[in-house]
Amino acid sequence: MISGCIENVTSPIPAMPVNFRIDLTGKYNYLKNSSNQFAVIEKAVLTDDRIGYAGLLVYSGITLDDYGNSVYYVFDMACTNEVSKNAKVYPVSDEIGKVKCSKCGSVFDVSLGLGHPVSGPAKDILRKYKVRITDNYLYIYR
Repeated sequence: MISGCIENVTSPIPAMPVNFRIDLTGKYNYLKNSSNQFAVIEKAVLTDDRIGYAGLLVYSGITLDDYGNSVYYVFDMACTNEVSKNAKVYPVSDEIGKVKCSKCGSVFDVSLGLGHPVSGPAKDILRKYKVRITDNYLYIYR
């Protein structure tokens, strides 16, 4: 059965709690109203922060919404081929919307929010998290 809802996609990455807030006027201001920008969150900042299985990869997509604002996508940093907290995906500096596993070399395309593998041994998409914007804060949750 094929479904259009991301929540129905199974992932080899364990489902861990996610609860993180990004201030788009502070340290991560470069994400606001931009495209093709990444933020890598590998450690919790506050006691209540939850960053999934291997960390959070925040991406301001290549498209804008109807109001000219950035569209944000957030993925777990764990490679779906390795399924390890130590095998993470990181942005590829010379390619738009691509991330690469530090261990197996699989490359994933996150540019349109899908996180699908485009090369390497990985077969599954990256685990994706939900995003909500309120005022100048980006809330990430599962």
